[in-house]
Amino acid sequence: MSEAKARNMSNPRTVYGETLLELAGQNPNIVALDADLCKSTMTVLIQNRFPDRFFEMGIAEANMAATAAGLALGGKIPFIHSFAVFAAGRAYDQIRQSICIAGVNVKIVGSSAGLSDFGDGSTHQSIEDLALMTALPNMTVISPCDAIEVRKALPVIASYHGPVYLRLGRNDMPDLLEECASFEIGPIRKLREGSEVALFATGVMVAKALEASDQLEQEGISAKVVSVSTLKPLDTEGIQRECEGIRGVVTAEEHTVMGGLGCAVASALRRQKIPLEFVGILDQFGISGTSQEELLEHYGLTASAIVAAAKGLAK
Repeated sequence: MSEAKARNMSNPRTVYGETLLELAGQNPNIVALDADLCKSTMTVLIQNRFPDRFFEMGIAEANMAATAAGLALGGKIPFIHSFAVFAAGRAYDQIRQSICIAGVNVKIVGSSAGLSDFGDGSTHQSIEDLALMTALPNMTVISPCDAIEVRKALPVIASYHGPVYLRLGRNDMPDLLEECASFEIGPIRKLREGSEVALFATGVMVAKALEASDQLEQEGISAKVVSVSTLKPLDTEGIQRECEGIRGVVTAEEHTVMGGLGCAVASALRRQKIPLEFVGILDQFGISGTSQEELLEHYGLTASAIVAAAKGLAK
């Protein structure tokens, strides 16, 4: 990744809405359901272009999930939308009972994920959604590293048969991937080579991991950076392969350290006995702030925190 490339910024939810609209134009079976947040989730684009394929469900996430299951059984490809904290939490029972047990073809899009809804505080910040969704049998869980990956992943998600949870932030993110990048459900993506420490990150923290790798290089520590966009099914073999000959591993996520990326990587490495440190949110809820960056700093979700963890392992 070049420094010029890192400075290009794009909004993942805007790219999501534009890409979903494009896919809906190609496939008449794609329908969108929303829980009274269409201007925020960008499904307003579907509402305006294909009003007969847009369903405003109101603030009734559970009903939205159950309705989507029925639409899927009728041959449609429903995408359901709300803030991630509500998409994963309020509708959990219906996602479990009606979507995952049956394995029906519903796509759940958790928008404004993590701390990205910085102004609304703990009630609107999803710091446990990945843990909830990865725990469900039959669920595929995707957390893109940038807007480019959102655009590349969406056609794959739409063509994949089965439940999928897609996690999206609401704020601009650095463009990390090249436009020619491809996407496949499952495999991890190595963004930078390194020989001493492996940094595994997901979502907004991938950019922080790349920044940390730059800082570590200046201090004589070689740190590879691996983006984990598919948390389930986890690329266990790929993670193990990238950790061969490594002194230690740091995971970084905008999520609680309980049940997220760190736990998944630790499980993958349980037989390799490699020292591992987590950079994530400890056992606490979010708070209100003036920006996402302010909250990332408050919770220690920073490049400097990754650097400190990596230096401790590289000794």
